[in-house]
Amino acid sequence: MTAFFSRILGKAARLAMAFAALGLVGLDMQAASAAELAKDLFGNKRLPAAVAARSYGFYSKGCFSGGLAIATDGPTWQAMRLSRNRRWGHPKMIALIEKLSREATADGWPGLLIGDISQPRGGPMLTGHASHQIGLDADIWLTPMPDRRLSPTERENMSAVSMVNEKTHRVIEKRWTPAHTRLLERAASYPEVERILVNPGIKQKLCETVTGDRSWLRKVRPFWGHDYHFHVRIGCQPGSKGCKEQDPTPRGDGCDKSLAWWFTEEPWRPATGPAKPKARDIMTMASLPKECRAVLDAPSPANEAAVTFHGKGGAPTAVVAAPAPEQPEVADTPVITDDGTPAAANAFAPRPSVDIPLPRPRPKTQ
Repeated sequence: MTAFFSRILGKAARLAMAFAALGLVGLDMQAASAAELAKDLFGNKRLPAAVAARSYGFYSKGCFSGGLAIATDGPTWQAMRLSRNRRWGHPKMIALIEKLSREATADGWPGLLIGDISQPRGGPMLTGHASHQIGLDADIWLTPMPDRRLSPTERENMSAVSMVNEKTHRVIEKRWTPAHTRLLERAASYPEVERILVNPGIKQKLCETVTGDRSWLRKVRPFWGHDYHFHVRIGCQPGSKGCKEQDPTPRGDGCDKSLAWWFTEEPWRPATGPAKPKARDIMTMASLPKECRAVLDAPSPANEAAVTFHGKGGAPTAVVAAPAPEQPEVADTPVITDDGTPAAANAFAPRPSVDIPLPRPRPKTQ
């Protein structure tokens, strides 16, 4: 009997150890899931979350749903670095870029070259920016659009032109034109624009040359980099209760001691000690607002064409519902135009001749 009970107890102990091990594995899997790098998850999403447009979190720690892409080509813009898939943003951001492109052209600017906006669902990027995570940031090149359509290869490899001498931190006079000033003034004129980030040398140039109404200079803020592009940021949009506002810009035009600091040694002094990892490279899903998991898991729209804004001088088409289960699947093969860009992404090209589910109107602000 003693041997029998010993065998039973031995089996029970082994079973208990097995279940404990399984439990530990489960905990390890949960921990691994929570520790997943957010940049890998969001950076590999090719299409937006097909639900209402909302931004969650802060510009440098968040995500967004209901995004739209601006077409790669329009009458007054061309998108750059197409391989990055960063033409996406909150519909208000995309509409504003299109509006700026039209009105800046009327001001004498040849057209916009559009840099990074956001990934399809925002979140931290695989490379590059700390911000651009909630669909409310966009980079516009200070290089005017050429009078021809750039090829896909040119869009990947063409370099933007820096406006600033990296040694003196001041504008290169022969490159700066009054048209650059008008472009920045036009961008700052929109009430939804809260900040425009530029290189300190560009801010200094504006402070020295702008006459008349200088109130718009308050929105133009100096920051590292931004010598070949400017960064437009709009505020949290209605309906985005989870969006965290940025502090208001200080009073005045910013042409004061705070600007003078940028022309001292301190801002440009090399960092000492070991380099700290960038936030985007260590940010996990647990670091983001809880809504970002739902954004990540939300269904995608039928295809890119269904959520590409081509620009008609009006508001973008609002939402982007995923196709109902009973609807036939839409082919993913894009229609390619003569210049090598997908027709769905080109505002000059006809829409693909496939049955694209019509978007439903976006719900009113709640």
